[in-house]
Amino acid sequence: MPPHTQTVPGGIPLSIDQRVGGDGWFGTVGLGYDWQFAGNWVAGVFADGQFGSLRGTVQDQFLAVTGRIKMEDAWAAGVRLGYLVAPNVYSYVNAGYSGSHWSGSTLIDLAGNPTAFHTNSFNTNGWFVGGGVENNLNIFGISAPGWFMKTEYRAAYYNRKTIGEFDATNFLQNDAVSFRPWVQTISTSLVYRFNWTGPVVAKY
Repeated sequence: MPPHTQTVPGGIPLSIDQRVGGDGWFGTVGLGYDWQFAGNWVAGVFADGQFGSLRGTVQDQFLAVTGRIKMEDAWAAGVRLGYLVAPNVYSYVNAGYSGSHWSGSTLIDLAGNPTAFHTNSFNTNGWFVGGGVENNLNIFGISAPGWFMKTEYRAAYYNRKTIGEFDATNFLQNDAVSFRPWVQTISTSLVYRFNWTGPVVAKY
């Protein structure tokens, strides 16, 4: 999608790009500990970190400039509660606290040309909720003791951040933009459980 989407017959842009979504890629690493109780119920604590390039849009309607920023890394710590729906299948929900780091951006005008203004990188924190499924890889005749595959959806709601706009000399201008990211991710990852001995889940 071009940076200007509404034009008059003469080709003069009337408004800046109104995209509110984002896209990109990321990887994740993590650790945690689970406890099985009351039969098939499982509770746990965990922490993980994400790194990658999830791109979004920041824009200043007053100055009619826009730019692309990236969430370059994030971390989360939380709790989860789940149930063994089958001997080797664990379904769960989770929630907790999260922080994220975002890149700066060069701001462009209505015609898509770079301006003399930019935003600096920043951090913002918030909370997340999600859920997923883990299944043991001892399937289809494959022997992989302790290895699980996890597929998880997560929605992170970060606090509103006021982002200053700077000129080429890094001098702060009078104008600023307000940015409140909402990041949704779906991931599939491999999990190794060190004390796994069978249907009962353990730490990973």
